[in-house]
Amino acid sequence: MKTRKSTEQRLRDKVSQWAMTIGVKPKVVQMRYMKRKWASCSTAGRVSFSKDLSAKRTKFQDFVILHELMHLQVPNHGKLFKSLMTAYMPDWEEMDMER
Repeated sequence: MKTRKSTEQRLRDKVSQWAMTIGVKPKVVQMRYMKRKWASCSTAGRVSFSKDLSAKRTKFQDFVILHELMHLQVPNHGKLFKSLMTAYMPDWEEMDMER
């Protein structure tokens, strides 16, 4: 018997896939309601994603997930951050305009 994954579980699966792809291990991944942003990352390794992200298109979800997970390697938005974002998602700057 097939079971349907919840939208939250699908997002969690995407986070796990991206984390493996870029080689990071978030300490905590949480889904919660966020009014002003799509996600956040703490210096302690906690990554939070808005539950509303699941309603956005797949490519945008991937962008937000990659962006936050990348902060586990690079804490700012400098040249290294931008270079790594481009390496994993060449069109990420187009996604950044959707915010």
